[in-house]
Amino acid sequence: MIRKLGTRTTLSESDHRAIRGLPYLLRTYHAAAYAVREGEPPRRHCDFIQTGFAYRQKLTANGARQIVSIHLQGDFIDLQSLFLNIADHNVQALTELKVVAIEREALQALALDRPAVGRAMWIDALVDSSIYREWVMNVGRRDARARIAHVLCEVWLRMKAAGYPVEDGFELPLTQEQLADVVGLTPVHVNRTLKALQKEGVVHRNRRYVSFSDWDAMAGIGDFNALYLHLDQSQPAIHL
Repeated sequence: MIRKLGTRTTLSESDHRAIRGLPYLLRTYHAAAYAVREGEPPRRHCDFIQTGFAYRQKLTANGARQIVSIHLQGDFIDLQSLFLNIADHNVQALTELKVVAIEREALQALALDRPAVGRAMWIDALVDSSIYREWVMNVGRRDARARIAHVLCEVWLRMKAAGYPVEDGFELPLTQEQLADVVGLTPVHVNRTLKALQKEGVVHRNRRYVSFSDWDAMAGIGDFNALYLHLDQSQPAIHL
């Protein structure tokens, strides 16, 4: 957490000590387990991801699902709800998920009492909002080919920024059904589009392992511009 927040702004040694002094538990969620449920009051703890992936999702009245964001190591699961009285969405573990569960009231006090830490947490929440806006654009205005290419580009670049060993490729944590719920398509349409992208020679897949044969072409297909990830807020910045 110190390393992640320290990429957002400069933290003092006393800030480091305050973060180290937070009361916490270590917790593991199995894949598909709920960490947050829509309509419930806030939990006593806020989760910071050590390893694994999680996703936010909303359900319609008839049970249709839209996945609205993906989170990985170094992300807070429920920082967005730190000062809200009720959860307005669900958060589920995408893979086995190991988290540091920090006492909510202690984290609130830290954000209010430590300006630099509060600033870092603000920046983190604002970057989440920027990514959410791009996802709305992706589902609302891009075609199927661009939607899928865009998501693959984003996941790879965010994993790279988080320190995953992804130079040659990465293990996509999403099933085709889950990817379909990210991009607002059917699983059949997703499968057909992935095969077409592979046939074009811009991406290679071996089950869930994905590598880019031509990054520039893939980014072009996905209308991908990393500006919205605000990687300039990270130190060191990620350069393409």
